[in-house]
Amino acid sequence: MGEQPIFTTRAHVFQIDPSTKKNWVPASKQAVTVSYFYDVTRNSYRIISVDGAKVIINSTITPNMTFTKTSQKFGQWADSRANTVFGLGFSSEQQLTKFAEKFQEVKEAARLARDKSQEKTETSSNHSQESGCESPSSTQASSVNGTDDEKASHVGPADTHLKSENDKLKIALTQSAANVKKWEVELQTLRESNARLTAALQESAASVEQWKRQFSLCREENDRLRNKIDELEEQCSEINREKERNTQLKQRIEELESEVREKETELNDLRKQSEIIPQLMSECEYVSEKLEAAERDNQNLEGKVRSLKTDIEESKYRQRHLKVELKSFLEVLDAKIDGLHDFRRGLSKLGTDS
Repeated sequence: MGEQPIFTTRAHVFQIDPSTKKNWVPASKQAVTVSYFYDVTRNSYRIISVDGAKVIINSTITPNMTFTKTSQKFGQWADSRANTVFGLGFSSEQQLTKFAEKFQEVKEAARLARDKSQEKTETSSNHSQESGCESPSSTQASSVNGTDDEKASHVGPADTHLKSENDKLKIALTQSAANVKKWEVELQTLRESNARLTAALQESAASVEQWKRQFSLCREENDRLRNKIDELEEQCSEINREKERNTQLKQRIEELESEVREKETELNDLRKQSEIIPQLMSECEYVSEKLEAAERDNQNLEGKVRSLKTDIEESKYRQRHLKVELKSFLEVLDAKIDGLHDFRRGLSKLGTDS
């Protein structure tokens, strides 16, 4: 009932795994309320967080505690009394900064409260020492002022000696208690320092493991990318070879098209030459008719027989020679036409294969 909340925020609560001391274990399934409480009667400060009916944080703040920011939205502190390390994950960096500043403020207030408590203890110890020093004198005085002087003369010095020894023992006991408290504080400081060092070592080990995993993932990604680059280079090489083959085929097609044009030109020339053949045939027919006319005239003109025979022989000779040339020309023309047809069929087949 004497505790009052002085600061409240919301965060995800984690605790260090007690078995491994490395991994974080979620203490809450969602963000919960985390509050600083001040106990007026005990003059102490606590961090308290409750998830439903379960208390997940109950940490008394001491001057030796340290709140550490491990990332932009995560912080932690070690509680040696609870023998654990608490971690808080905030939704923003501003919330983490405010919580850390409040932690430092409360830690300083706890230190001042401890110093005041020690001063009160020392003051009460000094008062007890002074009262202890005064009690033998009063006892001695009462003994001397008693009715039995002889008894007082024998008992007074022994009682005074005992009381002085008792006072010395009280002083030694007070100093011993102060030393014990001092040693307890130093031991608590050493324990908290050891806990912080252990937490830092565990965090460093966890960071190293995380870096190793990230390095392994990066190495695997690098190997995968290298394999992908090799595959792409192989594909590029295949594409370049295919382009070279296509270029060669295009050049071959252009050469064949040029040969076809040349063959067509020759064919046109042969066609033009073949157009002369009917004229030659008509001339042959005309000569034959003239020869027949000459034969008819030969009967009538015997005197001109010899000259006409000579002309006829020459004409026949020219005719036979012309027929031979015409025949050879037709054979050559047929061979050219057949070769041209074969060439066209081969060109068509080559185009279909491409």
